[in-house]
Amino acid sequence: MNAEKVEKFKKWIKKIGFWGFLFFLVKGLVWLAVGYFIVK
Repeated sequence: MNAEKVEKFKKWIKKIGFWGFLFFLVKGLVWLAVGYFIVK
């Protein structure tokens, strides 16, 4: 792989990592809220 491809790959991984983290964070908060309302 040449340097340009490696840089593009790194950028892509960072973007996916950020959105993946955000997705699981929101999903976790939603499930906590759902659990809270079920108990209450």
